[in-house]
Amino acid sequence: MKLWAIALCLLAACGSVCAKTMVWQPTVGRAQIPLWPGAVPDAQPVPGPETEALRTEHLIAGRPWMAVTNVSRPTMTVYAPKGRNTGAAVVVFPGGGFQVLAIDLEGTEVCDWLTSRGITCVLLKYRVPGVPYEWQCDCRPHDFALSVPALQDAQRTVRLVRFHAAQWHVDPHKVGVIGFSAGGYLVAEASTNFERRLYTPVDAVDQESSRPDFAMAIYPGHLATDDDKLNPNVPVSRDMPPTFLVQAEDDYEDGVNQSLVYYAALAKAHVPAEMHLYAHGGHAFGLRRTKSPITAWPKLAEAWLRTIGIVQD
Repeated sequence: MKLWAIALCLLAACGSVCAKTMVWQPTVGRAQIPLWPGAVPDAQPVPGPETEALRTEHLIAGRPWMAVTNVSRPTMTVYAPKGRNTGAAVVVFPGGGFQVLAIDLEGTEVCDWLTSRGITCVLLKYRVPGVPYEWQCDCRPHDFALSVPALQDAQRTVRLVRFHAAQWHVDPHKVGVIGFSAGGYLVAEASTNFERRLYTPVDAVDQESSRPDFAMAIYPGHLATDDDKLNPNVPVSRDMPPTFLVQAEDDYEDGVNQSLVYYAALAKAHVPAEMHLYAHGGHAFGLRRTKSPITAWPKLAEAWLRTIGIVQD
């Protein structure tokens, strides 16, 4: 969105949200690739056309963020690495409570970081709202349900990356996932349900594995129940990929126990895992730098990727 449009939006008494009805588009020169060649499996009605909205009620590092909602036709956008190609690829799951997608804060800005490190980035615009629309308010009974439409899109995307590995100069054994908030839950779902067929195969792509080779869950949600038990819809096992976790102790939106409970389950199953817990940071900080030490977490993630052999110095 142009700066003048942002200014008009803020000055025109549009409140905390400046919205326009349109399909989100990446920067010029990049194309969105449809995930499904035909009908989207288990298509759910959405309450209106796809909309992008500049959210100003909760600034991150002093800046607004872009929310995309009513996504009924999921897509992926491929960002090639800059400079040396490490061969690694990461599929990005933006957060937003399965109601919207924080498409820049937890999407394109993540791709800027990854591609600058020689990693192919694949931004997934998955279906939202991710539960029936009437559940959006007071949906506690559904908070821990499997987000089937989003997980179908996630599985399909990982398979597409492996299917096109040669074309995109990707090592098919170095395909990982990263997600934020609800996207962090989607990381856990993809890491634990990879042998579960959630849709009928539609073409040769679906012969590929949907298991990520590594996983990064950043301030994830929906992982710990109210009595601090692991969400049964993320059945942790020793077959899971190495996992990296980041969360703040003062995350009062989803709660620090989301990562703690998940990490304890990973450790019990002998899944290689690394968790970084900070005293301050809250929720939904993305990669935007502030004075808070937690915003240096990408450096720790880069070191971890070297530790597990995904990238080399």
